[in-house]
Amino acid sequence: MRKVLRDNGLALFFFALLIGSLVGQLVTGQHAYNEEALLHGSEPVSLGRYLFSSEFGRAMLENWQSEYLQFSLFLLATIWFVQRGSPESKDEPGPQSDKEAKVGRYAPKTGPRWARVGGWRTVLYSYSLLIVCSAIFIASWAGHSVTGWTEYNHDQAEHGESAVTWAEYVQRPTFWEQTFQNWQSEFLVVGSLAVFAVYLRARGATESKPVGTPHDSTGVSN
Repeated sequence: MRKVLRDNGLALFFFALLIGSLVGQLVTGQHAYNEEALLHGSEPVSLGRYLFSSEFGRAMLENWQSEYLQFSLFLLATIWFVQRGSPESKDEPGPQSDKEAKVGRYAPKTGPRWARVGGWRTVLYSYSLLIVCSAIFIASWAGHSVTGWTEYNHDQAEHGESAVTWAEYVQRPTFWEQTFQNWQSEFLVVGSLAVFAVYLRARGATESKPVGTPHDSTGVSN
């Protein structure tokens, strides 16, 4: 058990933070929702009902989509763009050669099978991380649009106004204001980290170069 905890400590640490944050969001979100409901003469909802509400789903998924958009674009951008001196960057832009990527005949015998077999399976596995992150982003965006649409029509009904279709909702400024609000914060964090890491250090962190490494030394090749 100790070895399992040590070998998976990073994933377990962030998974625990995720669960704690979701519980916190659920509890505080329910209280905020019920406070507003009482102000408008509506009935409060239970914790279980709020968990499956469009309000909770929209708030959660609009953040998930921005995170996976960040990962997807960062993976794609680091293939083709260079930030000289950053540990997030390669020395030269472009996809790696088969030898550098350790695929096909260059793959070690203990490496993943799909990295060794060649053909479409190796191509698919070569971009599997980008594919999965992009798929989660698309699914989260779709989920955000549906839950946001449901929430919007619920508010419309409470004010005696007509409902809108999903296609009409995703063209509304409210939806895109929420979307861009999350996206811009992710772009800010990734872009600033790439630049800060050229000149600043976090000793022992994988996202940082060794403390004494020159500023112009790009990290991935070190």
